[in-house]
Amino acid sequence: MVEPSEEDSNKVLDISFNQDQGCFAISSDKGFKIYNTYPFKDTFQRDFDGGIGIVTMLFRSNILAIVGGGTHPKFPPNKVILWDDHQMKSIGELSFKTNVKAVKLRKEKIVVVLEQRIYIYQIADLKLLDAIDTFANPTGLCALSPKDAVVVICPDKKKGYVRVINYDTNSNVEVKAHESSLSSIVISQDGKLCATASDKGTLIRIFSTETAKLLQELRRGADKADIHSLSFDRTGSWLACTSDKGTVHIFALGEAQKAIEKGTGMTASAETGPEPSGKEGKKAEVKNPTSAFKFMKGLFSYFSSEWSFAQFRIPDSRSVVAFGPEGKNCIIGTYFMREFCLVVSYDGKYYLAEFDPKTGGDCKKIVEKNIMSGE
Repeated sequence: MVEPSEEDSNKVLDISFNQDQGCFAISSDKGFKIYNTYPFKDTFQRDFDGGIGIVTMLFRSNILAIVGGGTHPKFPPNKVILWDDHQMKSIGELSFKTNVKAVKLRKEKIVVVLEQRIYIYQIADLKLLDAIDTFANPTGLCALSPKDAVVVICPDKKKGYVRVINYDTNSNVEVKAHESSLSSIVISQDGKLCATASDKGTLIRIFSTETAKLLQELRRGADKADIHSLSFDRTGSWLACTSDKGTVHIFALGEAQKAIEKGTGMTASAETGPEPSGKEGKKAEVKNPTSAFKFMKGLFSYFSSEWSFAQFRIPDSRSVVAFGPEGKNCIIGTYFMREFCLVVSYDGKYYLAEFDPKTGGDCKKIVEKNIMSGE
């Protein structure tokens, strides 16, 4: 959750996509709105006499998790309200000693993120299942697999480390992801891949949640940046990234997919260049650009990582990136040999852009709308 920097009666306080990225929720000092991602549509809104800081959808169901926020919160910021939108009322609540930073949902679980602890509950009866201590986590970093195995990825108790917990296999693994503090964590739709970025904002690392091995290292840029969001597409073939630099980067994940299939990975210490382990397989058909000096990767990590496959520019505003749900081929999947991703920004804009999945390069912006006015 991002706290507002100034008072505004309809300021965007938070943006979150549902589990299949087919919808997104905007919360503000007036309540919240739900939108369809493609075709873009204002689905419905709920106005309150107070601010909503967090809205988390449970797929497209009538169940939402709501936390108060803004200058005049509707609900206490230290409470999670389970909201039944059909009945227009609370059907349960969870209270904490400190403010809630994020909430994650799947059909049978609810994950509540505080600044230094994460709680996991059974959604049916709100029974506490687990509590995880973390490193200072003011932005509420946490990723929850949307289906299949229950996998939670969150900051560990040490700076730059993540903890990968698979509740189906009782696996609990510590992974050194970066030297500096984490700025973003995301999990793929099938729960097999995890992407992390640090507060340096230069490198994005892709790990296997099953083996905890580093599979691919991606470079957003050479200079420091604030990573706003990371997102996998529904197949785990692409990763998108937004930052305060105003460029949306899209990376091909062919190498990570090959490694998952083979059960191999790469070894690397945090913020240094990865070294291949195991035999090289067949080259992926789609590859990210690399430096002409990549032969020097043993000496300089800058030359070892992969650069983005496709890019497009948006105004320098905090933003959230996503692909689309299965079956919505105008967001993701092949559509006249094009791929699509979308961005929603905190200054109230929606962008849809397309790129060529074979050649990459500059994306073509095909839709831009004002999400607050519908224009």
